[in-house]
Amino acid sequence: MEQIGYTRSPSDLDAVFAALADPTRRAILSRLADGELCVNEIAAPFEMSQPAVSRHLKVLQQAGLIVRDKDQQRRPARLHAENMAMAADWLEEFRVFWGTSFDQLDDVLLSMKPSKDKESNNE
Repeated sequence: MEQIGYTRSPSDLDAVFAALADPTRRAILSRLADGELCVNEIAAPFEMSQPAVSRHLKVLQQAGLIVRDKDQQRRPARLHAENMAMAADWLEEFRVFWGTSFDQLDDVLLSMKPSKDKESNNE
């Protein structure tokens, strides 16, 4: 079955959204937005073991959201936001839909709001 409308590799996009689905991984990405950190520095604010953080880092790395370098004994991680931009671009395609839906909701809410004319006739 051919999937219509796919301009990017769906597996890459699936991996990005799967990685972003976890709140811990999103928090890790937020920490890395400030700069490169090693596993111990990333793990510091979380109540989890270093191996657990390493597993999260592996998922982020496989999704292409971070890059890990070898720097002697440390393996610092840094944000690689190119794949995140791919996900944002995909979501952007729905902005027109969201805008239209919110405009329609505004219209409904305004129609439900009692007008001043109706209020003054009731007095």
